[in-house]
Amino acid sequence: MSTKTAKGNFFEDFQVGQELVHATPRTLTQGDVALYVALTGSRFVPQSSAAFARSIGLDGAPVDDFLTFHVVFGKTVPDVSLNAVANLGYAQGRFHRLVSPGTTLSSTSTVIGLKENSNKETGTVYVKTTGRDENGSLVLDYCRWVMVRKRDTASPAPTPVVPDLPAVVAPEALVVPTGLNLDSFDTALSGSPIFGMITRWARRSIMSTA
Repeated sequence: MSTKTAKGNFFEDFQVGQELVHATPRTLTQGDVALYVALTGSRFVPQSSAAFARSIGLDGAPVDDFLTFHVVFGKTVPDVSLNAVANLGYAQGRFHRLVSPGTTLSSTSTVIGLKENSNKETGTVYVKTTGRDENGSLVLDYCRWVMVRKRDTASPAPTPVVPDLPAVVAPEALVVPTGLNLDSFDTALSGSPIFGMITRWARRSIMSTA
């Protein structure tokens, strides 16, 4: 007997082009940040030190990007993958802006592909998910595909649609945070001297968007 309070969507419930608005918006707090750091041990220096973040042109210490991703992703689970057998892959993940404590995040997904599996018991669902802040500004987006159970193995298969997703995100497609200036980036404080290549890429990107 199922103990789920919500049944979620099965493979038959998805249609290509379908828009899914995920509940519920979540305001990130300093408490969320502190708990996340305590659980993960994250030590990226701009996210750890407001003073360091300001020294490289940011307004203050942003929320860890992975915390932002996990909040946006987590909102999709009841609608996309509650009945999933497995998460199969991710593609085209991009962060479009930094998030500060006090930002409210919400998630929506668009179904971009469907393909029933040969066992007739499951199918692969492809979605593109976007996370936005309280002003509607795009924070991040990504694609993922999951293997989802069918409600009825006898139900007819949809016309297969498999999106053509790139294997990597091109460097020029990555978004450089507004105001970022790496001239004073202290590699001793960051804990990593391996920074030259990243610095050169970021400077080129900043110049190309100026």
